[in-house]
Amino acid sequence: MLGFLILFPLVVAGVLLVVRNNRARNVIVGASALVIGLVSVWLVVAYLGAPWITYEFYSPVADYACMAISVLIAVVILYFGIKYKNVWACVLAGVQVVGSLVFEFGFAHDILVAEGLYLDSLSLLMAFIIGVVGSGICVYALGYMEDFQAHEPEGAKDRRPMFFALMFAFLSAMFLIVFSNNMMWVFTGWEITTVCSFLLIGFTRTEEAIKNAFRQIIMNLLGGIAFLVALFVMAIQFQTLSFLEFLQIGIQNPAMVALPVTALAFAGLTKAAQMPFHTWLLGAMVAPTPTSALLHSSTMVKAGVFMLIKLAPIMMACPVPAVMVILVGGFTFLFCSCMAISQSNAKRVLAYSTIANLGLIVACAGVGTPEAVWAASFLVLFHAIAKSLLFLCVGTAEHHIGSRDIEDMDLLFERMPRLARFMMLGIMVMFIAPFGMLIAKWATLVSFAETGQVALIIILAFGSAATFMFWAKWLGKLSGIAAQPENVEVSVHKSEWVSIMVMAVLVILCCVGLPVISWAVIDPYVYSVFGTIGQDISTTNLWIGSILSALVVVVLFAGLGRSKAKKADIYLAGVSRDNEARTFRNSLSGESTATARNWYMEDYFGEKRLSPVGTALCTVVIIVAFAASAVAVPGLF
Repeated sequence: MLGFLILFPLVVAGVLLVVRNNRARNVIVGASALVIGLVSVWLVVAYLGAPWITYEFYSPVADYACMAISVLIAVVILYFGIKYKNVWACVLAGVQVVGSLVFEFGFAHDILVAEGLYLDSLSLLMAFIIGVVGSGICVYALGYMEDFQAHEPEGAKDRRPMFFALMFAFLSAMFLIVFSNNMMWVFTGWEITTVCSFLLIGFTRTEEAIKNAFRQIIMNLLGGIAFLVALFVMAIQFQTLSFLEFLQIGIQNPAMVALPVTALAFAGLTKAAQMPFHTWLLGAMVAPTPTSALLHSSTMVKAGVFMLIKLAPIMMACPVPAVMVILVGGFTFLFCSCMAISQSNAKRVLAYSTIANLGLIVACAGVGTPEAVWAASFLVLFHAIAKSLLFLCVGTAEHHIGSRDIEDMDLLFERMPRLARFMMLGIMVMFIAPFGMLIAKWATLVSFAETGQVALIIILAFGSAATFMFWAKWLGKLSGIAAQPENVEVSVHKSEWVSIMVMAVLVILCCVGLPVISWAVIDPYVYSVFGTIGQDISTTNLWIGSILSALVVVVLFAGLGRSKAKKADIYLAGVSRDNEARTFRNSLSGESTATARNWYMEDYFGEKRLSPVGTALCTVVIIVAFAASAVAVPGLF
């Protein structure tokens, strides 16, 4: 099953690259997504609660294939760097390809990793997210990209085959990352996600898209080079490329692995778009909505936090990378939560929210205690599903109301009643009780308090206050009703509804089944790593939250499509000029328009004010951490 999940999406990508018929593509994508989802669920059920299980699989062919892919990726980047005259992309790609070749032929060719594949409960959690959420987004893309293509200039080449091929290649690379014990294979999957993201962000080929695609590739190439540095240290100092052996060495003697752990943590920070690298994920919002959803929910950024959670046991005992990860994650959570307040573009709100929540997961990984890892795992799960639901809803709304601006979502409760409720569900899951995200944040707070992380508690308090503000503004905009607008959701593609409903059902099931997920998936992983349970909220309270979540969902959806209430005209204080336009005669006999607009406070929380501060702080932290970890390397100085 592991080999199937890694290779099958890659085969599908190859087929989609050559299929031009729209109906055939729909069948292939739908059937493949269903197969990937079912096999992922089957794998999770079959190995529920499994500890770390390794599988003997060694193939020199696979090693050389990974090396060839790394070189090919660098060649692709060099090609586009030369084509668009981007010097930094060319230089970093050159450094990486030279480093990869030197590593493979100079140091790694004699190192055998017999147990090339593995799984544990955290890998199963990630496999569920990749296989179900990721493939669901691919199905959503069928209808979305059909509308997207319809808006392209007449005679423009249909590039959807490349788009869908990249989406499935993304899934294959993510499965490779979460199931590989051979760090060279992990590195290959890591770089495949980087180049696929580059091509997807620049898909529209506009000047802005190309600029943002290169920003992403440059920042993630820095992380890739840091990953390569970690591989060099592992091969030279420890004579191993086994992830399991490396973790065991680090837990037994954390001082010896300070540099490679810092380098891997840095790679994770760049991949997870933490400050000062957050701008690449914001720039990715120019891509089609399925790309944004895939990057935020089940691929790319989740690879970064997955690596950091894996390293958490070492960071609990290794202060240099731990402090770097805690501070960068904490600052990112605080600053990006505040900057989200000043955004009216829905996709930028989602982007800042993603970066902020990833920062909280990163900080938990840096703390490294069983309780923090328990909280981080749930944050990963709920963020992935709820954020994919929100991105899909925003993409569909944008195509039907012509805007992604929150201020243009007035009356969405009437114009798109089903979609508005799904969007409200996603928003509520992200920030209010009794849904899972807030329970995970409460567990995070408890873990910070138990370890005496006073600074993190303060950061969590202020960041959560900002989170409440920007989500509450959006929720209020959706729920306001003051007109009789036309319902425009009747033309939404079936593939979009299927994907949105799958995400909504997953959100509900995960919130209602939170105690079961804790017992069957999260606790076994924490126990296998730390030898103790990480749950710091009583099971009774988890069940109370579960029951209340079900009641809220019933209230939200129970009356959908059944209202027979008489709709009255808008009342504008008895002096209406035009009810449809919401204009009325004011006290000075002038004409005013009744509007309700949110408060964005750009003077206080604007990007220009906060972003430079957060970027500077996190940059200094990273530089100091690398200097301190380099000093710790035996015999370096």
